[in-house]
Amino acid sequence: MLPKLRVPIARSVVDCAVYVDGKRLPGHWSHEAALAEVRRRGEGFVWIGLHRPDAEQITGIADVFDLHELAVEDAVQAHQRPKLERYDDTLFMVLKPVCYVGHAQPTTANEIVKTGELMVFVGTDFVITVRHGEHSSLSDVRRRLEADREQLALGPAAVLHAVADHVVDKYLDVTEAIEDDIDEMEREVFTPRSVMDAEQIYVMKREVLELRRAVAPLAGPLRKLTEGYSSLVPHEVRSYFRDVDDHLSTVTERVAGFNELLSSLVDAVLAKTTMRQNNDMRRITSYAAIITVPTMIAGIYGMNFDFMPELHWEYGYPAVLLVIATICVTLFRVFRRNQWL
Repeated sequence: MLPKLRVPIARSVVDCAVYVDGKRLPGHWSHEAALAEVRRRGEGFVWIGLHRPDAEQITGIADVFDLHELAVEDAVQAHQRPKLERYDDTLFMVLKPVCYVGHAQPTTANEIVKTGELMVFVGTDFVITVRHGEHSSLSDVRRRLEADREQLALGPAAVLHAVADHVVDKYLDVTEAIEDDIDEMEREVFTPRSVMDAEQIYVMKREVLELRRAVAPLAGPLRKLTEGYSSLVPHEVRSYFRDVDDHLSTVTERVAGFNELLSSLVDAVLAKTTMRQNNDMRRITSYAAIITVPTMIAGIYGMNFDFMPELHWEYGYPAVLLVIATICVTLFRVFRRNQWL
């Protein structure tokens, strides 16, 4: 069966490398050969990067590295919350990387935050990363680690830390970009005579909630890693996870602040809309009251009774027009003084 699986597996494998004493061994490795080389040497570890593998593609790797079937199923389905689980002598961690979508006008964006999924299997002599999504590349993480032999020599736990640190740093970048967008919205809302649609704020609020669903559940797994949840994470690596946890706390506070600020902006927009509608209603009411005067007088003198005051007076028509104009001008001035017009 293995020869049949090698073709689809190769398509999903982004990189497969053997690291000994923090240095990458030369050559191209299959997952079987890489693991065999590490165990023959009795030192080092294998790092395999997979991108969107299906069940058939990951089966061969799971069999070789003895991965738990439940964790493998989660890695294939890719609809998981951030979490950390322990299966015998293997750690399985799920993270949700995010990406900020740039746009010309922040207040009219339909989508600002895109999320993916990233799973990490950590064993004593291997680490396997499984990516879902186009914006969750780990090539920069691998290059940075390969340039730091001392860090890479700490083993698979160092790779897990680098991946988590990379994801949380992206959270910080996204929150800074969202903060700029919210500042732009805030200026727009509180600019006099500006028109701001509350729906645009609701769109931003939805994206902030999407970011919170990626950030908030990760706090528990990171805290476990700092507290010695598994012997696969040595003491010297735990301190690095504490730094990542601190950064995540900063992101969590920012996201909570964004949510509250957007709620306040919604209230401000609704209040501004209500005030504008009240001003429109007062203006309409004022003009309606002014128009009522000539309408009422014309209605009275249009009843055609024979005996009506001043009906046959020579100056009756000009007098009525003068009365109408006087009352209308007076009402207009009263409404303008009260700022209804």
